[in-house]
Amino acid sequence: MLVLTRKEGEAIQINDDIEIKVLSIEGDQIKLGIDAPKHVDIHRKEIYQQILQENQLASQLTTDSINLIKNPQKD
Repeated sequence: MLVLTRKEGEAIQINDDIEIKVLSIEGDQIKLGIDAPKHVDIHRKEIYQQILQENQLASQLTTDSINLIKNPQKD
């Protein structure tokens, strides 16, 4: 892990197209601004972990579920 110290107004550059800037420091909170291309997904870590968990659950369909999707019963 790379650990850097930045002050308000300073930034970190990742490759040519991602910049993370310290916008403000208020007490124990730091506000960051992230400038990245639209195709780059940016999430808070807890949200990203929820997305991974939901994707994993969705990928664990049972055979019955798959058969129901393939051959829905018509009433």
